[in-house]
Amino acid sequence: MDLESVDHILTTTRSVRKRLDLTRAVAPELIEECIEIAIQAPTGSNLQGWYFMVVTDADKRSKLADLYRRGYEAYYEMQARQPPEFDERDLRGRQRPRVSESSGYLSEHMQDVPVLVIPCIERVMKEAPHLSELASNHPSAAQASMYGSILPATWSLMLAMRSRGLGSAWTTLHLIYESEAAEVLGIPDHVTQAAMLPVAYFTGSDFKPARRRPAREMTYWNSWRSPR
Repeated sequence: MDLESVDHILTTTRSVRKRLDLTRAVAPELIEECIEIAIQAPTGSNLQGWYFMVVTDADKRSKLADLYRRGYEAYYEMQARQPPEFDERDLRGRQRPRVSESSGYLSEHMQDVPVLVIPCIERVMKEAPHLSELASNHPSAAQASMYGSILPATWSLMLAMRSRGLGSAWTTLHLIYESEAAEVLGIPDHVTQAAMLPVAYFTGSDFKPARRRPAREMTYWNSWRSPR
């Protein structure tokens, strides 16, 4: 296995917002190829109750973009009411203005992105009635199982797209109005939307690894706060 190439893809798959190429079409066959790779991901109880809603219709993209903007505005109104308290050494704090600017750009241009992909998962799977019992008695475990069944496939999808020159970003703010999005797309009531990925070719040639705290500062062994 070519570890250099694998590690490069894993460390440079960024949330692409301002560098999405809004002028270039994406072939449906390319999206389908990436989804074929994504569904090789592991899933809880091997139930594979996932779906991928691919939206290219301009009218539906516009309606989803409106829902996203409403969610974006509601989120940032809530955030604005919170005091900007963070340590100057905190990388997240220093990166916040740049991330906020790129998020605002995406909010303004979501309808212009050529492809929106909404990964979905069945909430109740008829072939696995034990999950209903799990949800009733152990909701945290049930929630972890449900999202643990769709998020690995979605991340695999993002990696597959990245390796083919497509950028994407993990967004969830349209989920504030999930039922309205479901109505636009005809998604049934028993299916949960997990995210919305704006997908397009990206401008420029490559991405760099992000600045992160050293892993050793966030890794504990055998007991909380216990380093190796």
